[in-house]
Formats: sequence, C-alpha cells, structure tokens
Amino acid sequence: VNNAIVFIDYVNQLRAKGLSRDEALVQAGGVRLRPILMTASTTILAMLPLTLGRAMGIEMRSAMAIAIIGGLFASTILTLLVVPTIYSLLDDWTQRGRKKV
Repeated sequence: VNNAIVFIDYVNQLRAKGLSRDEALVQAGGVRLRPILMTASTTILAMLPLTLGRAMGIEMRSAMAIAIIGGLFASTILTLLVVPTIYSLLDDWTQRGRKKV
C-alpha cells in the first residue's frame, strides 16, 4: 500500500510540474521501479528460510511466510501494473465529467 501511495504522489508531483498524465506515469514508473522491487525482494528473500525450514514445529511459521511472500508478490504486481492503469481510467472518467459540466 505504501509503495502505491508514494507512486501516485510522485505522479501527481510530476503532473503539477506540467507533464502529461502518460508522461508522468512512465517517468514515475521508471523512478519508483527499483525501490519497489528492492523492498519487496528483500522481504521475500528474508522469508525464504522460514519456508524452507525443516525444524520441528515450524509448520505454522512456514505457512505464514508463504502467505507473506504471496501477498508481497501480489502487491508488487498491483503497484506496478494495476495502480497506474486504474489511475489512467479514473483520470479519463473525471476529465469526461468535467467536460460535461
């Protein structure tokens, strides 16, 4: 969630500087890609030992680690692909609403 908020905030900052919506989305994607991937990958890599552990009683921690890894993977995909798409769609929708008034 925080990555998506920072991403959209950066897009809005770029738009305030005069960039078009599409230019701002592309530039923000390029700038924010590395930090988003780094935060997700470090956490995923930190959880791998829990998923691969074979110690007694680790089953509950292993399941939680798998859930966290899946959630991080899904949120990263959402942040990088779905959030910009929804931003564009909502921006188109609000622009049409302003033109009608």
